[in-house]
Amino acid sequence: MKRTCCSVLVSLLVPLAAAGAVASVLWTASRAATPPAATTPNTAATRPNVPPPGFRALFNGKDLTGWKVPEGDNGHWKVIDGVIDYDARSEAKGDKSLWTEESFGDFVLRVDWRIKETPFINPRARIIRPDGTYKLGPDGRPIAIAVPDSDSGIFLRGTPKAQVNIWCWPVGSGEVWGYRTDPNMPPEVRAAVTPKIMADNNIGEWNTFEITLIGSRLTVVLNGKKVIDNAYLPGLPERGPIALQHHGAMRNGQWVSPPSLVQFRNIFIKELDR
Repeated sequence: MKRTCCSVLVSLLVPLAAAGAVASVLWTASRAATPPAATTPNTAATRPNVPPPGFRALFNGKDLTGWKVPEGDNGHWKVIDGVIDYDARSEAKGDKSLWTEESFGDFVLRVDWRIKETPFINPRARIIRPDGTYKLGPDGRPIAIAVPDSDSGIFLRGTPKAQVNIWCWPVGSGEVWGYRTDPNMPPEVRAAVTPKIMADNNIGEWNTFEITLIGSRLTVVLNGKKVIDNAYLPGLPERGPIALQHHGAMRNGQWVSPPSLVQFRNIFIKELDR
């Protein structure tokens, strides 16, 4: 009886095992025939240098025509693979930032940017409160935190004071340093130029600013999120050029402040009539 039961069991299991083996082969073959899912690259990095309707390009994607390269720069501001690339090592004796030849009044500016790397650890970063002030420790002094940090920005209307910041502090990019840190500015002005949300992408990824400047009112949208909303910038000039900011210094082969290791592309402007 035992032998008969075993014989029956074996006769049932063998076909099942064979069917399983066939199914395994078919599944493996189907996997081999199916190409891997395509990854979607960052849209800001892959969008062609074609301005949207109503805009025109400030950067042609080929060279620095239309921009004032700092005298004595020696090739540190350059174009690589269709993007403006900077290594933060300009040899210019004076201003090292890259300015447009044209001046602008009211406008909407769209620009893609990315921080390439953060080799400098900034031991003096701060925690910025929603009102633009620094969070204090029990000793009444601003709390310092260490963060991997690179730093650049967009200067508006010819003045570094009106700088839309690009950096790695926890508050996020879009902050207007020159107004937020000015103790002579009213509290409401300093609060308004402090980002309402941290909207930066990861280091190495592309980001997109949309900067709207009408009169003395500034709005900044970062990656589709409004970080500055109609902030008032007292004393802002009526017209002026736009700049991509230099930042950082190196001594004895080491960075001693956050370098502007950045790239820019798709720089489009729409001038507005008032």
